[in-house]
Amino acid sequence: MTTQGSAPSPLVLVLGEEELLIERAVRSASDAAKAADPTADLTRIRVSDLTVPALAEMVSPSLFAEGRVIVLESAHDISQELADGVMAYVKAPADGIVLVVVHSGGGRSKAAKGLPAALKKAGAEVVECPKLTKAAERESFVRNEVRRVGGKIDGAAVLALIDAVGSDLRELSSAATQLVADAGGTVDEQAVRRYHRGRADVNGFAVAEKAVAGDKAAALESLRWAMQLGVPHVLVADALADAVRTIARVSGAGRGNPNQMAGELGMPPWKVRKAQGQARGWGQDGLATAMRVVARLNAEVKGVAANPEYALERAVLEVVDAHGTSR
Repeated sequence: MTTQGSAPSPLVLVLGEEELLIERAVRSASDAAKAADPTADLTRIRVSDLTVPALAEMVSPSLFAEGRVIVLESAHDISQELADGVMAYVKAPADGIVLVVVHSGGGRSKAAKGLPAALKKAGAEVVECPKLTKAAERESFVRNEVRRVGGKIDGAAVLALIDAVGSDLRELSSAATQLVADAGGTVDEQAVRRYHRGRADVNGFAVAEKAVAGDKAAALESLRWAMQLGVPHVLVADALADAVRTIARVSGAGRGNPNQMAGELGMPPWKVRKAQGQARGWGQDGLATAMRVVARLNAEVKGVAANPEYALERAVLEVVDAHGTSR
């Protein structure tokens, strides 16, 4: 985004569906405009509530040259007529006006689908705000949030925090900020567990650890507690998939120093070291079976299965049974 003190971008495309990131992008554009002109006014309107004449009035030059930030929300619902109006304006934008277009990246109409590309071609500053659906993306978000408020967090604490809080970025951001303040800047797993007593004790990663260790009774008990505590199905599935895939990658890389292997595998040394210990009970056939199980489970918990809890229990049992399978 534009840094404070420099001229704000006259055209900003906020692209994606992650609400927290969208809000931050809009706020950043507004802050940049106010840094250049403290009197700049902010107007937010959905494109479905906007007409072409109203748009023309909003972006017309002011007699007193007041700064304005105009945010067009849900631009993926834009009509052809209004899209034409937006593109006509961006060819000759008015001084002091920052136009922010918020678009999901999709759209039903040809005009809506083509708007992002047209705005990019017109020179829009693009801020990507995609949904963070992968475990690694959520982990990176937590690390960045902790770093943003001046703290440090280790890998185990990141995983514990995600399982304790869930996948909602607002809640993760709030929890990360609070933990940094409470822990004096350095957040470890114990700090997370103290702060989130109850939910952090039984989570997706606890289920996954018991399953990949071949402990059927403990894995099922952890899974049932996780479901009772309301841990989202997708987080348990992600944790199980991450555990299986990590073991497969580390096992395939052969033996070695975790610190040296970490860079090659793109994961922290502690995770490599842990997976090396877990890999001793796995053969290649078992890992291949477990990989197929977690791939199927990913689809099942995202809508394919009629009963996601049953799908999780079946997957856990299958992973446990695959443990110890001969090479």
